[in-house]
Amino acid sequence: MDLKKYEFNGEKKFEIKHFDTADTGGYTDKTETETPMRDDIELMKVYQDKLFAEGKEGILIIFQAMDAAGKDGAIKHVFSGLNPQGVDTYSFKEPTDEELQHDYLWRAQRHIPARGEIGIFNRSYYEDVLVGKVHKLYKSQNVSDRCKTDDVINQRYEQIRNYEQYLWDNGITVIKFFLNISKDEQKKQLLQRIDDKAKNWKFAQSDIEERAYWDDYQNAYELAINATASKTCPWYVIPSDKKWYARYLISKIVVRQLKSINPQYPKLSSEVENSLSNWRKTLTE
Repeated sequence: MDLKKYEFNGEKKFEIKHFDTADTGGYTDKTETETPMRDDIELMKVYQDKLFAEGKEGILIIFQAMDAAGKDGAIKHVFSGLNPQGVDTYSFKEPTDEELQHDYLWRAQRHIPARGEIGIFNRSYYEDVLVGKVHKLYKSQNVSDRCKTDDVINQRYEQIRNYEQYLWDNGITVIKFFLNISKDEQKKQLLQRIDDKAKNWKFAQSDIEERAYWDDYQNAYELAINATASKTCPWYVIPSDKKWYARYLISKIVVRQLKSINPQYPKLSSEVENSLSNWRKTLTE
């Protein structure tokens, strides 16, 4: 599988109108990806255990998408095999009053994973250059007037890029996924939430209201991805009309990143190894 076609690290421009959201990488059916995806999930378990034991690197996985693109399902299925003790998943909703009293990165910084752990963000600080840009939320915030200029979004692009480089320089690898869904597929998914009683709880009026800004959001995603993609913290744009392929692709990218980090169990000193042998004798006598 050519994962490079989905990776944007600043060397090529992401053009959302030319991206095929129905791409399945040549696979024709979900069944073709089930076995290899199970293998990936097993590999994640092995690498996570080593990552935790070694304690040198942390991983932050960010999911951004339009409503109904499949963020929740991807998190549930792709990371189903991980040990909960080493994983923290956080969903970013509308900012609370307390969060609004701080800088926009504050609420995310509190949930950055420790080295040895994996953090999963369902939405993130990118909301402040997506929703914040589309609705110009920065103009109504209780901040100094000097912080409400029309250049604030470009400033945030630079701040985010620098922040992610800061995380990288401190042993935190950031993996960013944009689940790219078509407008027609989103309509289909939203209708399912209305028609299927088991999915009614997922429906929100805001999903319909935000859909009216579709073109604005498409532009916001394209600008944000191009402005914050880098070699150390690239974006992965995931075609998400077919959720089974999106999940498989995500699993492949995560496993590839874990292999690149290549965590190892700590090597014991000869003294510790000798003491283990002595303790074994004690237990077996």
